[in-house]
Amino acid sequence: MNSSAKVMAATALLAVGLLAGCGGKKESGKEPLAKNVQAACTGSPLAAAPKLPPSFPQIEAEKLTYTQQSTVGPTNIVEGFFNGDVKEAHEEFEKELKGAGYAILFNELEEHDSEISWKGEGRTGQVAMREECGEGDKTYIHITNRPAT
Repeated sequence: MNSSAKVMAATALLAVGLLAGCGGKKESGKEPLAKNVQAACTGSPLAAAPKLPPSFPQIEAEKLTYTQQSTVGPTNIVEGFFNGDVKEAHEEFEKELKGAGYAILFNELEEHDSEISWKGEGRTGQVAMREECGEGDKTYIHITNRPAT
């Protein structure tokens, strides 16, 4: 096999592996929610202010509830749920981040999940939205933010 054929074969194998890793549609109710997701989706609102940059968008309380937060090294993690589907959550965060003057570095909306990577106020981070709360009208929210480099 010549080197060109080897490269093509390796590329084909990689593509098959990536496609296999994407998985199929997740069926609600078949698998228990991960403990951290369940806590984020069903927890009470945070008593303390979320560890987000001061000008981070404030989405209406009836739409977004932050329920837990933690710090790992320089990274702050804030989790909760959005009352609405993934598409609604994505559109709301995208609109509010842009409106607050944050740069959008990466933006992807898929059927069951979404990510928006952002930069602003000397920080970078990502809002990840997942259809993992077990309800079609409730979306798991996972926000990371850390000092920009």
